[in-house]
Amino acid sequence: MEVMASIMKDHILELLKNGKRIDGRDLEDIRPLEVKVGVIEKAEGSAWVKLGNTQVLVGIKIDLGEPFPDLPNMGVMTTNVELVPLASPSFEPGPPDERSIELARVVDRGIRESQTIDLEKLVIVPGKLVRVVFIDVHVLDHDGNLVDACGIGAIAALLNTKMPKVQYNEETGEVMLLEEFEPLPVTKIPIPVSFAKIGGNLVVDPNLEEEQVMEGKLTITTDENGMISAVQKSEGGSFKLEEVMYAVDVAFKRAKEIREKILEAVGKRE
Repeated sequence: MEVMASIMKDHILELLKNGKRIDGRDLEDIRPLEVKVGVIEKAEGSAWVKLGNTQVLVGIKIDLGEPFPDLPNMGVMTTNVELVPLASPSFEPGPPDERSIELARVVDRGIRESQTIDLEKLVIVPGKLVRVVFIDVHVLDHDGNLVDACGIGAIAALLNTKMPKVQYNEETGEVMLLEEFEPLPVTKIPIPVSFAKIGGNLVVDPNLEEEQVMEGKLTITTDENGMISAVQKSEGGSFKLEEVMYAVDVAFKRAKEIREKILEAVGKRE
């Protein structure tokens, strides 16, 4: 395996010298992207994303619960990522490992820090009863760059989410879910764009072969208002200031294209 990895790295580096990649893309190109929403009938919202040969399925569930004690006037959001064993030989059944925990945190941070969901509008009774948004991501096929695929799937599913209206009786404390539905209050559309550093070159949306030989990885999440909501550096390595600034510039460009693709998919469904 080490011999194969060394041969592959030499091949990838040789291509990068000429501004090319192993799958024929330019350094700033993402792989073909497909987005479909409303694919899980029993979920409040859902999305399927295919980025190259990487596939993820995201389901949104809305429940009622108590707010966090220090945030009595805000709803709750939680993100979970499951690495399905059939998606990759490196995925094993069992409790979440470091990879799935990191994925969930990066996706969650991009959504939370950009204030994608207006959590104040999810409050039913301040300090007592709020809506809880569960974002469940299932990786179906791993061919690199799970962060972007999961993040794209999560925001597409949130935009697709419809939640039942709630009627609360102050005298009895009874809560009734109505047959009427309303959209989840989504106010921002953050998009993660990841870069792999290979031999001093930065490539956008690395596939699995590129990830296996990269020196480091950088993910930049931006919204449509020109704000950076999250940055994640992983897999070791280092990035120069000029490399980070270059990545930010490219991230905004690619995020705009991806955002348009998501909105097109959501619009078709509606």
